Amino acid sequence: QVQLVESGGGLAQAGGSLRLSCAVSGRTWFTYNIGWFRLAPGKEREFVGAISASGESTLYPDSMKGRLTISRDNAKKTVSLQMDSLTPEDTAVYYCAGHTGRIPLGSYRYYTFWGQGAQVTVSS
Repeated sequence: QVQLVESGGGLAQAGGSLRLSCAVSGRTWFTYNIGWFRLAPGKEREFVGAISASGESTLYPDSMKGRLTISRDNAKKTVSLQMDSLTPEDTAVYYCAGHTGRIPLGSYRYYTFWGQGAQVTVSS
């Protein structure tokens, strides 16, 4: 069992960057793939990206490739989400989540542990 806590949310300027962190705790935290999802008003929950338990494999949707990077620091027990070239459409609550599959997956249905979310607001 793991616990996830997001941090680093806030207000950002369009065209700027923002870095979110997900702190992971638990006796078996190192066995979990960690994914990022976001939820905006009027939209469905959207997959942002994910990283494997080892940190050696990442998965990004085509719409996100090139402007975000997910990294994992197992020594610090954190997973970061670096977002660049922000637009107002990136405004949402961002969640990190974990699952014990072999590889990182993009469907929220596979994730069993979730953080409480971090608000990101991007101004024009």
